[in-house]
Amino acid sequence: MGYHSLGSLHTYFQDFAYQHPGRFRMANINIADAPAKTFAELLSGPMMDVYVGQSKRHWCLHHDLLCYHTPFFENHAPEKGKQKNGKLELLEEDPQAFELLVKWLYQGRIDDVSDMPMDKKWDYADACQKLYILCDKIDMPQLKNIAIDQFRKGCFEAGLVPGPEEIKPIYDTTPPRSPIRKLISQIAARQIMDPESKKDAAAYRMCFEASADFAIDVVNAIRQGTGAKLFHDPTEEVGCVYHEHGTGQLCQVG
Repeated sequence: MGYHSLGSLHTYFQDFAYQHPGRFRMANINIADAPAKTFAELLSGPMMDVYVGQSKRHWCLHHDLLCYHTPFFENHAPEKGKQKNGKLELLEEDPQAFELLVKWLYQGRIDDVSDMPMDKKWDYADACQKLYILCDKIDMPQLKNIAIDQFRKGCFEAGLVPGPEEIKPIYDTTPPRSPIRKLISQIAARQIMDPESKKDAAAYRMCFEASADFAIDVVNAIRQGTGAKLFHDPTEEVGCVYHEHGTGQLCQVG
C-alpha cells in the first residue's frame, strides 16, 4: 500500500452506422450532455473487444463511442465489411483504472471519493492515479484532470500518500513536467521534510536510483517549499566537525 502512515474542446470527424450526408462533425463534449440522437448513433456502430491487464480482463465496447472521446481508438477500427469485432490489448494498463474509464465513456462521470467509506478511499485514489496515466496515454485531458483531483482528495481523506512503489511507475510512464510528477515530487519532499515522519530521503532510494528527474524534482520542491532559505555555510564550521574519529575522542589535528 502507499505511504508508510476535475478541457479543451476537441473536434474531429467520425462515421456512424446511421446514414447521414457527408461526414459527421463531432464535438467532444461530455457524453452526459450529448443529444439523445447523437448518443443513439454512437451506440449503433461496430463493437470492439478490449483486453486489459495481465489478466486480460475483457470489455466489449462501442467503437464509435470510444472515438467520440479520443482519436486514440480510431487506429484500432474493426475491419469494414466484416462481422468480427475489432480487438485491442492494453496489457500494461490496470483493469480497475479502465473500469473507471468505461464509466466515464458511457456516463460522463466517475464516483467521488468523498462518498466512499474510509476503508475504500485509498484503493480508489490509487485507481485514479492509474487512470490518470491511462488518460495521458490515450489523450483524454478532461478525465485526466478529474482523475488527479480525485487522487489528491483520496490521499487527503485517507490520510495516506504514495510510497516509492507507487511513485516509480509514475516517473516511468509520464513525460517531464507532467502535472502528476509535480504533485508526486511535492508529496515526497513534504514527507522528507516532515519532522514528525520516521522516514527520510533514504525511503525513496529506489526512485532516486531509477529517475534523475525525480531526484531533481524533489530537490526543487524542497527549495520551493522552504522559500529558498539559505543554509548555514558549512565552510565556516570550526573544529573537527568533518573529521573521522569518535565523538569526544581527542583530535590529533591542529
